[in-house]
Amino acid sequence: MGLKKAAEIEQMRPAGRFVAAVLASLQQVAEPGMTTRDLDGHAHQMIADAGARSVYLGYHPSFGAVPYPGVLCASVNDAALHGLPTDRVLAPGDVVSVDFAAEVEGWVADSAVTFQLPPTTPQAQRLITTTAAALEAGIAAARVGNRMGDISAAIGQIGLDAGFGVNADFGGHGVGRTMHEDPHVPNRGRRGSGQRLKNGLVIAIEPWFMAETEDYVVDDDGWTIRSADGSLAAHFEHTVALTDAGTVVLTARD
Repeated sequence: MGLKKAAEIEQMRPAGRFVAAVLASLQQVAEPGMTTRDLDGHAHQMIADAGARSVYLGYHPSFGAVPYPGVLCASVNDAALHGLPTDRVLAPGDVVSVDFAAEVEGWVADSAVTFQLPPTTPQAQRLITTTAAALEAGIAAARVGNRMGDISAAIGQIGLDAGFGVNADFGGHGVGRTMHEDPHVPNRGRRGSGQRLKNGLVIAIEPWFMAETEDYVVDDDGWTIRSADGSLAAHFEHTVALTDAGTVVLTARD
């Protein structure tokens, strides 16, 4: 667990602001008729304009069938995570999850948001608002002196109470000079368990819920993760820094 000094957390703020700005812009421009590749192109242009660097493009973890081909994960409807940018055309009512990370001045920030293109539906909106609430609950539990299980339990309880599927795979993670650092931040856990949360810890907290199952399947592309039963999925994420003075949401979009 690499703890960051106060000065290093300050140096991470530009990356957090940039990632937040890209996600806000994507949510504004997304509309029926666009493709997820169009969204990726929009993010790519913002990276170029800002002199930032993509940490997705060419990324090749052990589970990826090929190096990642885009700068953005764009997952639609039953796709929860790691959706590849393609020529899939967005339709009215689609639920779109966009996950974006970038490096600015040597530091990385990582964040995600889910939204529904109009017309909205009560089922989708309930899933989206619940997943967003789980992120807020996880952030509220991310306090110096608490334990990792407090974050995990807060996230998982929100999803389970709503009757949604909560899978502990592909949770949050440490963030710093690289996108994925220790520790792992599961989306289910037991309060009071796990490592003690310390001043200087920077983590991405990222709940993802599925409407009717906790099981998932992976597309033939080796990346896109979908609900096993085809039900809707949602995903939210923020990069946060824990300090003795309180927890700072580095990717806040307000």
